[in-house]
Amino acid sequence: MLYDFVMHTSTLGESAADAGQISVNVIERIRRNHALEHATLHMLAERIKNLRGGGYAAPTGYYVYGNFDIEQIAWAANEAIRRMNEGQVRLAVHPGCGTNLATTGVLTGLLSFVAGNLFRKARWQDRLTFSLLGAMIGGFLAYPLGPWMQANVTTSADMHGMRVNAIKRTEFMGMPAHFVETEIAA
Repeated sequence: MLYDFVMHTSTLGESAADAGQISVNVIERIRRNHALEHATLHMLAERIKNLRGGGYAAPTGYYVYGNFDIEQIAWAANEAIRRMNEGQVRLAVHPGCGTNLATTGVLTGLLSFVAGNLFRKARWQDRLTFSLLGAMIGGFLAYPLGPWMQANVTTSADMHGMRVNAIKRTEFMGMPAHFVETEIAA
């Protein structure tokens, strides 16, 4: 999607440098919306016991999946913006984020592969043992690295100029969903 957006804008007569700037702006918007999505879920969890929900960020806003009222989401999103602007930047990090899962998958797979291939001439049982050890080390390292990746790579807690434009109820695969349209003022 990002590639299509950049390619489309660069075919409108803009230079490659302008297209690069647009892609940076799109990535920054996604990072901010991703942070706001997490913070919105944190706010909802403060009011709803055993919250069942999730989200997905996009350049123009984010989706919140789950059976919520528009008023609940509006309150949660606006409260999240307020709190992050007041310095509660940890709201941008969520334990259920896919970044944690992706970090764990990459590290366990990579370290398992590396550890298993360091001893190519060893017996297969020993290589398997080293591969499993590598995967365990990867899982151990991913525990702090996943939240770090969220805080520094996949989200941005900078909510200055951020506001909610509209919230639209929809469905995704038969599940209630809401699209929270956002705007970032200059």
